[in-house]
Amino acid sequence: MARAVSVETMRKSDAYTIENLVPSKELMYRAGSGIFSEVDDYDFEAKDGSFIHGWYGPVAIAAGKGNNAGDGFVVAKLLHDRGIPVDIILMDEKFSDDGKFYYDICAEAGVPSYVYSEDMDLGKYRTFVDCLLGTGFSGDVREPMASFIRGINSAAEAGAFVVAADINSGLNGDTGEGSLFVRSDLTVSIGEFKFGHFRGRASDAMKDKVNVDIGIEIIGEAEEM
Repeated sequence: MARAVSVETMRKSDAYTIENLVPSKELMYRAGSGIFSEVDDYDFEAKDGSFIHGWYGPVAIAAGKGNNAGDGFVVAKLLHDRGIPVDIILMDEKFSDDGKFYYDICAEAGVPSYVYSEDMDLGKYRTFVDCLLGTGFSGDVREPMASFIRGINSAAEAGAFVVAADINSGLNGDTGEGSLFVRSDLTVSIGEFKFGHFRGRASDAMKDKVNVDIGIEIIGEAEEM
């Protein structure tokens, strides 16, 4: 059994924690470093049945424009510091305030970044970190992000590993439903599992999942799933 909360409860809890306990940039760093550590200790199963331990480069950070992307920028900097090849692939050059803070750190360190286009060669990456959409997403994924998600899934079918930050992009954080979504080897939930990690299409989207506690004070009800 695992505890899970609604997207609204997590939103309120995040806001309360930032206002009273932990600055938002620190929470973002904890989220990114938590993702990095979980992958560092994870054994990915390859197509031939063998296992690869930890990060396998080159790595692509697939980044949207919200705080989910900021978590990915923290991961990118940690990978760069480790000497693991990493590129940031942006949907466009728009950022949350905290996301921009960590993106600028990556840029200053020399982490390459590109804006996504459909003619990109995604096949050269061995690992993808899905930071496109957060838990608040609902509805249908639109182009060009839909094309990017299909490209990530195609790369996974060809043998790449996929890590989803918080929840797989395209899934509703409450219902777990989605018509198009990233399919991950590992999903690293942040703060607390959300209902969407267990409902709807979650089992189709996630081979494995783990939650990282980053110090968010949960304000509201949690349920056993």
